[in-house]
Amino acid sequence: MKTGMPLMIIGSIMFITGLMLFYLIVPEGNKNLEFIKNMGTFVGLSGMGVTLAGILLFLIARNEQPIKENYDI
Repeated sequence: MKTGMPLMIIGSIMFITGLMLFYLIVPEGNKNLEFIKNMGTFVGLSGMGVTLAGILLFLIARNEQPIKENYDI
């Protein structure tokens, strides 16, 4: 399997996990919950980067069709 597709899947999971951590946790003055919410931001942004890296690796690793040069007129 090419490396781009698993990175896209992992990055998407990280992004969704980061969104859940950021939006579902209400700290209400608890420092530990506030830290976990901030980690959700970090995980979400990292997930976006991993997804982008997976997309780029997928596009770079594709096999392109060879250029057929036919100069006969």
